[in-house]
Amino acid sequence: MLRSLSRMMPNPGRLLAGLCLVFAGGLGSLSVNAAEILLTGADDSAGMQSFAKALSDLRPADNVRFQPLANLPTPDKLPAGTRLILLDLPSLDWRLQDARGPATLVLRISRLQARQRLGATVPAHLSLLWSDPPLDRQLRLTRILLPQVKRVGVLYDSHSEFLLGELREIAKPLGFEIVTERWDNTHDSRPLQTLLKNSDVLLGLDDPDLYNPKTAKNLLLSSYTRQTALIGPNAGFVKAGSLTSTYSDQSDWLAILDDLLDRPPATWPRTHYANRFKVLSNPQVARSLGIEQINEALVATQLAEGESRP
Repeated sequence: MLRSLSRMMPNPGRLLAGLCLVFAGGLGSLSVNAAEILLTGADDSAGMQSFAKALSDLRPADNVRFQPLANLPTPDKLPAGTRLILLDLPSLDWRLQDARGPATLVLRISRLQARQRLGATVPAHLSLLWSDPPLDRQLRLTRILLPQVKRVGVLYDSHSEFLLGELREIAKPLGFEIVTERWDNTHDSRPLQTLLKNSDVLLGLDDPDLYNPKTAKNLLLSSYTRQTALIGPNAGFVKAGSLTSTYSDQSDWLAILDDLLDRPPATWPRTHYANRFKVLSNPQVARSLGIEQINEALVATQLAEGESRP
């Protein structure tokens, strides 16, 4: 009986050898499955290198590297299995020269920038990750913080006009009326003043022709004088004097990329809003408008719970 039991028990040397083979096989499998992830941009800046390093730290099993755009061949010469991430507009212009080449994620491009370069159609080999806060998220943020408002004022120009139809559709179920004024000449304040008279709140579109350092003083002082809150258009404007906005920081974008890179490129969405985000508010502006202190984390949670976007 003892002899038969000993025959059934594995030899320690054989067991160790077997484990080594399994371990070696696992390592070989890891190396075979490692993804080639290439980030590129026109500037070989410390910020871009740092972002690539942070993504590499998130994905130690993959080969993540940054290459300046000037060092790359044409897109069709890159290995087809590469996962390409574009970090700026010059790299997008380079990618658009040839439909051939690897699947490509375009990081933090605005709706206006995409419209100017691509029109209304997104090429099949591109996935656009929007930098804009989603319009519905900004409107729901407005509804949470300012439940009494009805008329939402929106400035637009020829570049951002295409967003208005979408904005009106989103506003209907929220009980908002969208009031608009075209502002082609930002040196003429009359459209802004007319809009402030006819609106309960202003919603800033991510249109750099309208919302930029040169127009900020007029926009913020005029809305402050009228005691009308400005929502958005981005975190920079909140720090300068608008009431609040949603935004995504580097940690959010790294997590979003990490999730997308776990999926086969064929399943990447053609367009994608950041599903990880934060809320930023300006306490001084809130106090001047008689708004209680905003719990940014709580509001962000409320917004996230109300979204059905995958």
